Amino acid sequence: MSDATFLIRLAESDDDEFILGLVPRFVDFPLPNGRSRSDCLKGIEADLVKHLDEQPSNSYIFVAENEDGEPVGFVHLQKTKDFFTHRDNCHISDIAVAEAYEGAGAGKFLLDHAYGWAKEHRCQFVTLAVFPGNERARDMYMKQGFDTDLMRMAKPVR
Repeated sequence: MSDATFLIRLAESDDDEFILGLVPRFVDFPLPNGRSRSDCLKGIEADLVKHLDEQPSNSYIFVAENEDGEPVGFVHLQKTKDFFTHRDNCHISDIAVAEAYEGAGAGKFLLDHAYGWAKEHRCQFVTLAVFPGNERARDMYMKQGFDTDLMRMAKPVR
């Protein structure tokens, strides 16, 4: 499946079920100390539902499809301001690929789309956050030219 061809389009209301169905992919690896799968799933789903329902002006959700028009993944982009320069950045808030398309190039395709979108919108950086235990995603991001910018650290309060 590595020679698969994908198309991309803005998400429509018909895509909500597919997008929300990929939420478990965001916690399919060891989570940091103090993070529960349940809390993460609820938070991610609530944020996506908000963006799907309200469609804020700085939020863009794109769906990748295979040649048959079946959705294979999505990327949620948000235009943000860089803390240091106050220039526009493109933040990848969410990116997920259906398990059946893992390793088929859909993730790279979605990242390439995010980069092209950022370039078209004159963004300074494409940013994203990833859990340390999500090694597969971290490896892909590094292969695509991402590097550590800031590191957020947390300590559970008990």
